[in-house]
Amino acid sequence: MRGLIRGVGFGVVPAALLLTAVTGCSGEPGKDKRAGSAASPAKKADSAGSADAGAVAVAKKGGSVGGAGSPCALPVTFDLAAGWQPEAVDTDGEFGALTQGPVTLSCEIDAKPAGNIGFLRVWTGSEKSADVRADLKAFVAEEAAHRDQETYTDLTVDGLDAAEIVYVNTSDALDAPKKERALALATPKGVVVLHLGGLDSAEHDAMLPAYELAKRTLQDA
Repeated sequence: MRGLIRGVGFGVVPAALLLTAVTGCSGEPGKDKRAGSAASPAKKADSAGSADAGAVAVAKKGGSVGGAGSPCALPVTFDLAAGWQPEAVDTDGEFGALTQGPVTLSCEIDAKPAGNIGFLRVWTGSEKSADVRADLKAFVAEEAAHRDQETYTDLTVDGLDAAEIVYVNTSDALDAPKKERALALATPKGVVVLHLGGLDSAEHDAMLPAYELAKRTLQDA
C-alpha cells in the first residue's frame, strides 16, 4: 500500500510507530476564527474566511478525483493539480485501515510526479457529523500529537458545514517543525477530511496551490 511505508517526513509511516506516538496526545486549541463564508453559486468553497486567503495561488487543473471512474471512490469530488496522481488506499492490506479520530485514510494524491515531495490525503468517515469542527480537532489530535500556531476557520462548502485548521506540527517524531493544514467537510454520507502535509514547510508551501484548487472545487458527490 503506497504511502504507509514512508519516512517520518511523510507523516504516516511507519504506521505502527506513528500511531503509538500520537495515541492519547492532543495539543491545546489555538486561536479560533469564526469567519464562516457562503458557498458560491458554482458550488466552490469560498475561502474568504481562510487564515491566508488571497495569499495562495491556485494550481492549474490536471484532472479530478472522487467521481465515477476515479481511482478513488469518495463522498466528494474535487479538481487535481496537473501532475498529481491519486491512488486508493488498500484498507485490507498488510497494515489494515489507518484511522484517525472519526475518519479512515481512503485516498493518497502524490505530488512527486509534479515535482514536490508530499501528499494530499483524503480521509473519510461513515458517521454523519454533529460538529465538524470537533471532528477536525479529533483528527488533528492524532495526526500531530503536538502543535503550535493553530488557527481554526469555520466555512461553508457546497452548502455544507466545514472547518479548516492551519498549524505547525511540532511532534517529537519530526526532524523539525513543519506547516500542515486540514479541511473537514460534513457530507450526508459522513465527514471527509483533506489533509496537506509535506516533507517540510518549504514543500508544504510549494504544494499549497494544489490544496487551494481542491478546496475551491470541493463538492458533495
